[in-house]
Amino acid sequence: MAKKLSREVYEREILVLQAELVKLQEWVKAEGKRLVVVFEGRDAAGKGGAIKRITEYLNPRVARIAALPKPTERERTQWYFQRYVAELPAAGEIVLFDRSWYNRAGVEFVMDFCTPEEYARFLHQCPIFERLLIEDGVLLRKYWFSVGDAEQERRFRARRDDPMRRWKLSPMDLRSLTRWEDYSRAKDQMMTHTDIPEAPWYEVDSDDKRRARINMITHLLSTIPYYEVEPPHIELPERPPATGYVRPPRRVSHQVPDVTDRLG
Repeated sequence: MAKKLSREVYEREILVLQAELVKLQEWVKAEGKRLVVVFEGRDAAGKGGAIKRITEYLNPRVARIAALPKPTERERTQWYFQRYVAELPAAGEIVLFDRSWYNRAGVEFVMDFCTPEEYARFLHQCPIFERLLIEDGVLLRKYWFSVGDAEQERRFRARRDDPMRRWKLSPMDLRSLTRWEDYSRAKDQMMTHTDIPEAPWYEVDSDDKRRARINMITHLLSTIPYYEVEPPHIELPERPPATGYVRPPRRVSHQVPDVTDRLG
């Protein structure tokens, strides 16, 4: 196994890549492109952390995260892909799916949240659905974050023991520990049906989260022929001269107390 990437190297490289992601964003806006990036993988594989680093310096009006909750009773009666279609980007937008329509091929299938017929229909329709997106001009990229069983369990224990991150540990995460092989079979079957030439899967080794983020972002940038868009010239206007307006004293408004004097 490769040595873990040092924080110093990681912080240096991630900043360079984030600058490139801003250039990608401006290209998407200028060219009216529609970019969809799907993040899938096992629980605690590092998908959320990668998405955070990607969006850190991006405009939320251009790049947004789609993380859908479980479907409502009404949504369960719709065409399966319908609620995901509503999240797709318009021209000049980027959508990052923190889990996606592939829920049906993973957790829904393994945990019996869908019928065998619904599962088989998904495997048939998914490649068709994705080919339609690509035919319509959508740029679709799919990443599977792969983490080993020992590292996954270590991350679960770290979440359990950290009050700031305990919310990340869901009952479904705990159940996944006992269904490791079931999820492996489901993933392999999913890949067999949906790793198509028009929209291939790219696997990311995420036992080292820092390496995974650097590798994934570098690859994403390499697959898109973006260029640096010349930014518009911005000139700040001069303030007009004062007209004599006197603001009311601060004591008449509710001020946030300054607690920083107590900090040592």
